[in-house]
Amino acid sequence: MSIPRVFHFVFGLREQREPFHLLHYLCLASCLAVNRPEAVVFHYRHEPFGPWWDRIRPRLELRKIDVIPEGFDPGRYDDSQEGRMIRRLGIDYAHESDFLRMDILLSEGGIYADMDTLFVRAYPDEWLAGRFVIGEEYAPLQPGEPLRPSLCNAVMMARAGDPFARAWRERMAAAFDGRWDSHSCREAGRLWQSHSDWLRVLPSAYFYRYGSTPEGLATLLEDSDGDRPDLYSIHLWAHLWWDAARRDMSDVHAGMIDEGWILKGKSTLARLARPFLEEGA
Repeated sequence: MSIPRVFHFVFGLREQREPFHLLHYLCLASCLAVNRPEAVVFHYRHEPFGPWWDRIRPRLELRKIDVIPEGFDPGRYDDSQEGRMIRRLGIDYAHESDFLRMDILLSEGGIYADMDTLFVRAYPDEWLAGRFVIGEEYAPLQPGEPLRPSLCNAVMMARAGDPFARAWRERMAAAFDGRWDSHSCREAGRLWQSHSDWLRVLPSAYFYRYGSTPEGLATLLEDSDGDRPDLYSIHLWAHLWWDAARRDMSDVHAGMIDEGWILKGKSTLARLARPFLEEGA
């Protein structure tokens, strides 16, 4: 049984106070244009609003989230400095999404992608042949520790009931300690080491060419990279630069990115996103 070409997105886990952003529209518009999916299922707790949402909404299958996923314990943020920072920055919703996306794939199967994704080339049918599919990310450097494999859960493909997805989900609650990726990317990396035959791991360049470093973000948001024939989608790492108050990773923030920025910009992101804005105009 193959993986269905149905894309799942999770959004709006907290109340929406700003209009649906252009980049979120472009995520969904590029998915529809490039991948020609059977369906795009938009899972939400609080429905977005605004002109970009009004434009894309009729093309989506909306699915209301009315549960808190089992194993997601916000009390764990008190256990570490990193956890307390995550809660202070208000990005703990990303962890709830980590649990929800696994439950969705286990229940329905399909392709999950984060909302800060831009699709560039169609995901090949051969990726959907059977086994769980995920991309490797550049292993984070931890002072004094050896490099450990890490699998990024921003793009995942699975059949309903997939054994790798099930084993990972069963370990997530115990692994969740309030830190950024103990239960997600790192736990998946550990499981990969013991069950490598359960999944297909794709090269980081396919989804994560522009890494979560100041240099990677500069290439994505400010500079212009050449055409990459092995680039299927890009992850924007939006939590690192979205807020105008955070400038340690990039001088670009979400408030700067509008139609003019996309249509006239020379950055890698502007160039790759432009066709989907022009197409939907």
